Amino acid sequence: MAILRWKPYSGWDPFKEALDMHNRIDQLFGARFGGSSAAEEESLQEAWYPSVDIHEDKNNLIIKAELPGIKKEDVSLEIKDNVLTIKGERKRDEEIKRENYHRIERVYGSFSRSFTLPDAVKEDKVTAGYKDGILEITLPKAEKAQTKAIPITVE
Repeated sequence: MAILRWKPYSGWDPFKEALDMHNRIDQLFGARFGGSSAAEEESLQEAWYPSVDIHEDKNNLIIKAELPGIKKEDVSLEIKDNVLTIKGERKRDEEIKRENYHRIERVYGSFSRSFTLPDAVKEDKVTAGYKDGILEITLPKAEKAQTKAIPITVE
């Protein structure tokens, strides 16, 4: 086994390694004894938030959030003090007794994601659309934030 010098922000995280090892041991014993561990199922229920992609074009900042299986009525958006917050809840389709399940991997419950917005966003012009489980939020940039090309003259 190689000995590595620990460097902060080097990409190697000893705490993540320990958590990964713990999860592997849980998976090993869960598979051996016929199911997932209670800790694994509990952690899935606790840690739920949608994945997002954030990108920008010339005029807008765009946030796309994955919300599969969530109705648009169960999602809310709010901008307060230059912070955009996406809140929602994924509800179970129907109540089924836990002993009838062999494995539970999908996560249910409430979530909240918050993003600090740059000052150069027109908060009053923000739009949002929802299609095929993807929430797309378009945040128009203010004029001062848009890049202006400056021509160079040759003498």
